Amino acid sequence: MPGLAVAQDTTSAADTETPTETVIVVGQRDAPITVVPRGLSVSLGKSDFEAVNAINVEDLMKYAPNFFVRKRFAGDDNAVVALRGANTVQSARTIVMVDGFLVSNFLGNSFSFPPKWNVVGPADVRQFDIVYGPYSARYGGNSMGGVVSISTEEPKKTGAYLNTQAMIMPFKEYGFDETFTGYSIEGGGTYVGQEGRLRVRAGFRRFDNTGQSMTYNLLTPATGTAPATTVTGAFSDPSLATPVFGAASPVDVVQNQWRLRIGYDLAADWTIDAMLFGWTTEQTLADTRTFLRDTNGAPVGQGRVRFNNQLWTATGLTFSAFERTEYLAGLKLTGKIGGWDMRTNVSRYWMPTWNTKTSRDYVSGQSSGPGTYQVQDSPGWNAVDLTFDQRFGRHAVGFGLSANLYETAQRTFNTTNWQAASGQTFASSTAGKTESLGFWIEDAIDLTDTVTLTLGGRYDRWRAFDGSISRQSVAGLLADTYPTRSDNSFSPKASLQAAITDDLTLQLSVGAATRFPTVGELFQGRIDDITREIDPQSFDPNLKPERSTDISVMARTRLGPVDLTASLFCQDIEDAIFSFSGLNQFGTVVSSFKNVDLVTQSGVELIGEAKDLWVTGLDVNVSVSRMDARTVRNLSNRETEGKRFPRIPEWRTSGNIRYKISPSWRASLGWRQATTPTSDLFGREGSVYGFQTEYVFVDARLTHDLTDKVQLSLGVDNINNDQAYVSHPLPQRTYVLDVKLKL
Repeated sequence: MPGLAVAQDTTSAADTETPTETVIVVGQRDAPITVVPRGLSVSLGKSDFEAVNAINVEDLMKYAPNFFVRKRFAGDDNAVVALRGANTVQSARTIVMVDGFLVSNFLGNSFSFPPKWNVVGPADVRQFDIVYGPYSARYGGNSMGGVVSISTEEPKKTGAYLNTQAMIMPFKEYGFDETFTGYSIEGGGTYVGQEGRLRVRAGFRRFDNTGQSMTYNLLTPATGTAPATTVTGAFSDPSLATPVFGAASPVDVVQNQWRLRIGYDLAADWTIDAMLFGWTTEQTLADTRTFLRDTNGAPVGQGRVRFNNQLWTATGLTFSAFERTEYLAGLKLTGKIGGWDMRTNVSRYWMPTWNTKTSRDYVSGQSSGPGTYQVQDSPGWNAVDLTFDQRFGRHAVGFGLSANLYETAQRTFNTTNWQAASGQTFASSTAGKTESLGFWIEDAIDLTDTVTLTLGGRYDRWRAFDGSISRQSVAGLLADTYPTRSDNSFSPKASLQAAITDDLTLQLSVGAATRFPTVGELFQGRIDDITREIDPQSFDPNLKPERSTDISVMARTRLGPVDLTASLFCQDIEDAIFSFSGLNQFGTVVSSFKNVDLVTQSGVELIGEAKDLWVTGLDVNVSVSRMDARTVRNLSNRETEGKRFPRIPEWRTSGNIRYKISPSWRASLGWRQATTPTSDLFGREGSVYGFQTEYVFVDARLTHDLTDKVQLSLGVDNINNDQAYVSHPLPQRTYVLDVKLKL
């Protein structure tokens, strides 16, 4: 992380028991927010969720202000949160929790290390709470972007549920003109024992979908007199440097999930909760496409070719498959000790099976020829958190500690048969661990009945160790081990909130945060798909931690039927760790980590909320944000200075209109929009594959309650069929049908 925060099941005394009882939270008010609401804070509940075509659990947040999830297709493993200026490859800048258990994958910091959203299914979620920025000492340096807390449904009575869903997405681009489909089945049951002391919720989900191709491959210019095959079928897109000749296979993904949550009231004021979760994933890319055809009409997937009277090389197409098994075990204890409200969480997340098989090229993929086999050695993390809160007159004091250990290791083998993973010979390996220990204290002081000052601080101690990388070469085995590194940080926090009038509340928050490098950034180099060598630019064992200074000013007021929230924020980050992703000469997406000396971002957000606007049953949420994020100082490459920081749009807007047509009919219309961000540190922009592009998505949903136990919903995402990219193509128009049963 380092530094773990535990979401609270109910808002503690330290958070809400002030004489003013004013909390600035955008969204639902039916239940208290489960994270400390300093800076912009958003809480989403049942009415918000019913207006969303939620194929995966992260979809439930899609209309949150200044918010984006990099979800490339339904069932995508790489769905990274982008809050404000924490962009879509900076996954380690957001803490994500489920019922207080950490599900953020801080083994790395890129699109390959998203939160483990599938710990819960959409039907299990009771509440989503989001805090933007690191303004509370309770949360470690990974809250530099924000904190997301997911709360699951509390069993209130014995019962059961069953939800089924179908997805249909027609897709057309380059050589594709086909329809991809999928489905999910989610169900479970609850049991509440006598007097409600024992509460059990168990559930499962089966998810099966085919997503569109994630990458297109471009021809590489060639020279010389060697023979070349004359071909047709490539697409000469004037926005791309060279013609598109093929694409990765559409993604066939199958997921099976099961979960069990047990709560028991031990005695007065003491409760114990346990969560067990299991998840298997199989992802197959066995339908790799080449658009090239020779003069006889036969497909050509690699080699020297002649297209449009020019010589090219077709390379980079591969076949692959991976399987992964994951588990989460967590135990939570809450109660009172000597007048203190105590909460403690202990959890372990681990992946005992994670194997990836990849062909060397297109021909070997078709013929079960040579390739690579990558084996992960049970990566995962352990986390412990202990928190105490108590009120002393006008002081609400909280303190606690947190500790965690992240560890991973992987080995890559060359194989003679990629599908069977047979004929293995060692190619490379990487390994590494990080651990941290954090202490924090906060005091919320009621200066008057309408003004509260909160002061706090956090100390973190971090260590990286057992880092190594090795590879087999012609000269023999080359191996490096890296010395143990340690560091520490102190992060002060302060917040002042005042109720100026009954309808106007102001809040000023300041804070500092330090995010230490992850195992992946320090030690885990990638193997280049073409050269089969470790890419030396893909990791850096000497990375500095990134350190931010943040300021937030908020105001909340009411204008007639509309609640307005305005937020201004500013963040300076020294030694920002950035993973630049772009296309190499083979049309393959590659990444490299580096420190950028100083990056700043500032912005403003305006959010409007109204219930029963103009007519009964019409609810409207609208948000607009404007950001300016720039590289101010980068001594390693002065050409990047003054350029907009990558993947952060200047403007984002989103909104959701919900209308209750009748007691049994409900309709909603939602939208998400962002302007074109830059795609790299040099400020390059584009509107096609390989770039970060603007997007405008309009969604709709119609829900009908057939009975109090049967519900039907029909929805369409991206009605306008906007073609947008996060380097990879995003989904086109998608139809979603839901049937929900309560038993």
